[in-house]
Amino acid sequence: MLVSQILKTKADDSVTTVKPGTRISEAAAMLSEKRIGTLVVSADGKTPDGILSERDIVRTLGREGGGCLDDTVEALMTRDLITCAKDETADDILAKMTQGRFRHMPVLEDGVLIGLISLGDVVKARLMELSMEKDALEGMIRGH
Repeated sequence: MLVSQILKTKADDSVTTVKPGTRISEAAAMLSEKRIGTLVVSADGKTPDGILSERDIVRTLGREGGGCLDDTVEALMTRDLITCAKDETADDILAKMTQGRFRHMPVLEDGVLIGLISLGDVVKARLMELSMEKDALEGMIRGH
């Protein structure tokens, strides 16, 4: 299954972005309100500058205490983004996420953000694919 197909299966294909100067407390409120795990950091809303996850916030809180909530998103975001394109396969994405130990990946087309896929999205897509393959094999065995 391709990334483009995974994006089509998502109930909400919008990507929530936040500007680099946003305070961590505001970003945490956005994550909570939208019930999401990651914000793409983008000055223009189109080109990703970084990514900030709830894990980034929790780890910094644990290390530095509540004072970090006044820091900006830019201070905590991951800058070296690993991204993907619409024509990459679910298996390729799973490998990248597993190797990099992250759960969200921006999808870019010509350098512009067009989506965000999560590990859960990819696993769900692979399970659907495996179920279809199973059904097809059972049909072949039964002679249908």
